[in-house]
Amino acid sequence: MTKRFPFLSVASAVTLGAFAYLGTTTCKHSTAQATECVGNTPCPIGDRSYHVLPPDNWDGVTPLPILVHFHGWGRQGPVPVNHKHIGQETRKRNVLLVAPNGLGKSWDFWRPGSRDTGFTQAVLDDVEKRFPVDRSKLFVSGYSWGSSMAWRFSCEAGNQVTVLLGISGTFYDQSENCETGPVEVRHVHGLKDTVMDFPYGPNGEETGPIRLWQRINGCGITPVEKSNWESSQKYTHYEWTNCTSGKTVQLDVHGGGHWIARGWLAKQLDELLAENTDS
Repeated sequence: MTKRFPFLSVASAVTLGAFAYLGTTTCKHSTAQATECVGNTPCPIGDRSYHVLPPDNWDGVTPLPILVHFHGWGRQGPVPVNHKHIGQETRKRNVLLVAPNGLGKSWDFWRPGSRDTGFTQAVLDDVEKRFPVDRSKLFVSGYSWGSSMAWRFSCEAGNQVTVLLGISGTFYDQSENCETGPVEVRHVHGLKDTVMDFPYGPNGEETGPIRLWQRINGCGITPVEKSNWESSQKYTHYEWTNCTSGKTVQLDVHGGGHWIARGWLAKQLDELLAENTDS
């Protein structure tokens, strides 16, 4: 895969955030001591910061599941907070959205030992001081370079992560090993992605984007399920439930490009929250 980003054109940079919708976000919660930094107001942590968005109808007491979402290249936390397919979905589902701000509007995901993994751990600790949260329901997501950062965090802190929800971004080197244990994975990628090129397998397999997690989780080569589902975009769905780790690995492939597909994240959260309720 070509490393395109060090030489991004202005047009490509715009593409990375083309589906961001900025505006003013208000939150309805009753815990006065929870935080004074909500929505577009960043929460300071040392010389860095992050954004947080509580759900609309939260009672101010019940511990909340967390979705950590890493923004795309050239953006910051207010983008996912105000995005109609991210923040506007978590706030309707009793999920606390946590959106860290990357240094230089970027992320350090290229090699193990990322400074941003430690930063994210500090963010989570700070969030826990401000809100009642359920760290056993920690969903980690990201878009584009943010998805690659979500991969890095999940690789380095895997035993803390409930599910990785990757959107249009992977590791360039999928031969890496993640020493913290297997991670349940759901990933979505477009076949016509020319910004974070679709990472086909060695023989051109469409299942290439998740081959690292397939290997780490001890999954078979052939998916247990291959099916199609439609929203505004048709997906080919691959699923491995026969993994020796006991985790599930899922991949949704669509025929489009580099974007946050409408309804994909909402669908994943609905399924995951229902699973946690049933368990």
